[in-house]
Amino acid sequence: MRKPGTARNSDLRRLAAGEQVLLIDNRQRRYMIELADGGEFHSHSGVIAHDVIIGSPEGSEYRTGSNARFVVLRPTINDHVLKMPRGAQVIYPKDLGPMLILADISPGQRVFESGVGSGALSTVLLRAGALVTGYEIREDFAATAVSNVEMFLGSEILTAYEVKLRDAYEEHEDTGFDRAVLDLPEPWQVVPHLEGSLRRGGILVAYNPSIIQVQTLRKRLASGPWALIETVEVLNRTWHVEGNSVRPDHRMVAHTGFLTHARLIES
Repeated sequence: MRKPGTARNSDLRRLAAGEQVLLIDNRQRRYMIELADGGEFHSHSGVIAHDVIIGSPEGSEYRTGSNARFVVLRPTINDHVLKMPRGAQVIYPKDLGPMLILADISPGQRVFESGVGSGALSTVLLRAGALVTGYEIREDFAATAVSNVEMFLGSEILTAYEVKLRDAYEEHEDTGFDRAVLDLPEPWQVVPHLEGSLRRGGILVAYNPSIIQVQTLRKRLASGPWALIETVEVLNRTWHVEGNSVRPDHRMVAHTGFLTHARLIES
């Protein structure tokens, strides 16, 4: 327990120019901005100068000229994924968390990823300590993914992240992977190559929006050296809790995609 008057290191880390921050209004709307000396945040509620935010602690409150209230916080990975610039559609946080668990990601593991899209999955893999080799056929998507990863995790993380302009459907020479995570329209085309590049006991996790994609993938996995094959769907429902009023929210994040996972065994 801290002694009175002392502070954790994180308490002393003031907001700085160049950082991404969230400004949150009274209606819980979130605005992500990059702090810059002399910059200004403009909204329908008024203006807040970046200079009053820079140097202040996280969680501080600010008022516009119209007395609208905003709170500033550093973005979480959930915020980053939902607000990041996009080249391709991202995998949403409700699926990213389960993918990390299903793939059993831990620090130091070598992970094969394709396609990298906008870098959402890459970001969570790298933050969990994995070493990621990504295959992406579109140069603009690859550049966006690297930029988004660097934006949230810093340039030093790029030593653990390599994106190659390669078609994952074609045979590849990279080997020695512990895990493989796929977000591709036809993952069954990648499976034969993984049987030579993924170590025995390694785990494959594939994300697909369509059950027809899942069906084709499952047929291919069932015909090869794969075990413990399972497909799951994650649904996310929030609740309204206000005083004595307690009920499920009217809206929920239902279907986004199916997660299929399997383990490579001796053929």
